[in-house]
Amino acid sequence: MDRNRAFNEMPMPLFQPAADDVVAPLPSPRKGAIPSYLADHRARLRDRFMQGGATAMPDYELLELVLFRAIPRQDVKPLARRLIEAFGDFNRVLAAPPARLQQVKGAGPAVVQELKIVEAAAQRMARAKVLHRPALSGWQDLLDYCHTSMAHREIEQFRVLYLDRKNVLIADEEQARGTVDHVPVYPREIIRRALELNASALILVHNHPSGDPTPSDSDITMTARITQAADCMGITVHDHLIIGKSRELSFRSEGLL
Repeated sequence: MDRNRAFNEMPMPLFQPAADDVVAPLPSPRKGAIPSYLADHRARLRDRFMQGGATAMPDYELLELVLFRAIPRQDVKPLARRLIEAFGDFNRVLAAPPARLQQVKGAGPAVVQELKIVEAAAQRMARAKVLHRPALSGWQDLLDYCHTSMAHREIEQFRVLYLDRKNVLIADEEQARGTVDHVPVYPREIIRRALELNASALILVHNHPSGDPTPSDSDITMTARITQAADCMGITVHDHLIIGKSRELSFRSEGLL
């Protein structure tokens, strides 16, 4: 068979599109680009925040704003809602331990890091209002700082605020951490540290993760032991504050000191 005959006998396709009929493939979205509907949602949320502040925003939306930086190309609303459901509110999400945060689906290392940065910033701002300032004349700032630092923690924490002769706060130190309803406190260590700092007065602070600041019998006994040890060294215990979720209790105001 010659070459021309072989070519003529080859089966021809039923349809051959003309050059003008060929459809070019649609361009695929740019890899890594955020979908437009998510970009619009984020822009609207940021705009609402800038115009009206956080007051009118529910906790999950404020949390979304924080999560935008940690997860730049995904919808973070489901994660924000899961975190609120797991811990109760915005403040408790920020204060939650990293290990507990990572138990929530979608809360990876970047999310935990972003939440802890925001928590640290809030604490530093509150601390700056009280450190190296007269504690008794700035009492409300002191209470605000204690609530920011301790009110939303899941375990008990005991802190000691050390004051100089003019009642200026010279040091704020965590003395111990405990469980959900107990923290070990050692009066000898508190007094030893006060002497090292040349402190003249103390304010004791601890939190109740249950949210109820009512003192237990052991709280009252422990306070009496610290006060007695401090008196022996000429150190004044101004107060013992128990920080609950939404309010605090002052031993001095309650006549317990």
